[in-house]
Parts: sequence; C-alpha cells; structure tokens
Amino acid sequence: MKNNLSSISGITLVELLIGIVISMIMMGAMFTSYTAINNSYSQVIDKAKISQTGRDVAGMINKDIRLAGFVYFGDNLTTNKDLIPIKITKATSTNACDKIDLVYGSREVTPGSPPTYKYVRYKITYECKNSEITDKKTKLKINAYALYKSKSKWDGTKWHTGTSTLDDQIYANELVVDHVQDVIFIPIDEKGKIIDPIPSTVSESNNIKIVDVAIFLRSQKEFFTKPQDFTLLSLKNTTNRTFKDKYLRESITISAHTRNMGLQ
Repeated sequence: MKNNLSSISGITLVELLIGIVISMIMMGAMFTSYTAINNSYSQVIDKAKISQTGRDVAGMINKDIRLAGFVYFGDNLTTNKDLIPIKITKATSTNACDKIDLVYGSREVTPGSPPTYKYVRYKITYECKNSEITDKKTKLKINAYALYKSKSKWDGTKWHTGTSTLDDQIYANELVVDHVQDVIFIPIDEKGKIIDPIPSTVSESNNIKIVDVAIFLRSQKEFFTKPQDFTLLSLKNTTNRTFKDKYLRESITISAHTRNMGLQ
C-alpha cells in the first residue's frame, strides 16, 4: 500500500501557474470574440430598426398621397385655394424639411329612407419641427428633426385641427418619427418632369401625377467607432448637406402615384 501511495505524483507550482495562464488566455480570447460578435449584432439590429422605421413612415406617407384629391360622386363642395389637393411647401433653408398638405373628400351619412349625405373635406399635414430630445453627452438638443402628422376638417370657411369638438377624427401634431435629418417632396408631371415652380393653385396641383419622397433618418446612438463622412443628397442635388460624426444614416426614397388628381 505504501508503495502505491509513494508512486502517486502531484503537479508542481510551475505547472499550476502555466495552467492558470493558459486558461486566462482562452477566457480572454472568448471574451474578445463575444464582444466583437455582440457589437456586430447590435449594429445589425440598429440598422434594421432604422430601415424598418423608414419603410413604415414611407408607406404611411405613400398611402396618404394616393388619397389626395379623392371625392365622392355627387360631391358638390366648391374647391378653392384653401382646398388644394396637394400643396408642397419647400424648406426655406438647407437645414429644414419640406412640408406637404393633402386634401381629400369624405362624407357623413345620416340614416334614413333614403339616407342623406353631407360631403366634407379633410386635410393631412406632414411637417418637421426641431427634435426635443437632449443629447446625454452635450446636454443640448440633438441635431435632428421630429416628423409630425396632423389631420384637419374644413367647416366651409376654415380648417379645424386638434382639440376641436367638430370631429373626433381630427388631431394635431402627432409624432410620427424622431431623429429625422431631412424630408423632401418633389412634384412630377405626367411627362416625368419636375414641376417648378411648386403648384400653388388647384389647376396647377392637378398636374401632379407623382410625388417623389425622400426620408433621411439618423441612428439614436453612435454607430461607428470613428467619425464618418456622410453627404445627404437632395433629390434635386441643390441642397446637399454633409455630416462628420459617428451616427449611422439611412435614406428611403419612394415615388407615390397620385391616382385621384384631376377628379375635382
């Protein structure tokens, strides 16, 4: 028994230290790999979120533009300068977004035999305002916009929006998306040419057959490890803006067909 016990050998202190060092190296390599994969995954998720948000906003705007100019058969409301189906207000500077007003017809039904109809007009407005989000590092407002949507109702003399008791369908300044860098609307005629100057009357507005829409969004958090150069291209290439920072930017461009224009 003593012989068997005496033949059992342990490990030396040097061997133990070598094992610890090797284990630490392996753990360090595993942690480094995990960090790299996790960062890459986070970037993919952030990029996907921006792209999905942009597509959702573009889809909403596309639906509303296609609705512009719609009226029911028998609609007897007189169309005036306040009821222009598509009214685009271009940005007054390179650091601002375009605004668009979209007017369409609807009707209110009073049950009866026969039922009676009251024809009405609604206006949907998309416009940007300075973002209210504060940067945690600088304690200042971020260099971006917030896109808002409003819905108004025409009472025969003026538009009512928001808190009016005229209609529970109307609202004012509902936030659509934040971290917006720019929104551009370009009217296109039936020949595929840009309409310039922007239509300002009903008859001129009826010439709009397509509205090209560009939406530029910025990531909420810094995306790159080093500052990157980014040029935000205008659809008309006249108001390009440049950035140099660590944020990711995504652009979504669509062509919305105005299928109801000219019906009024």
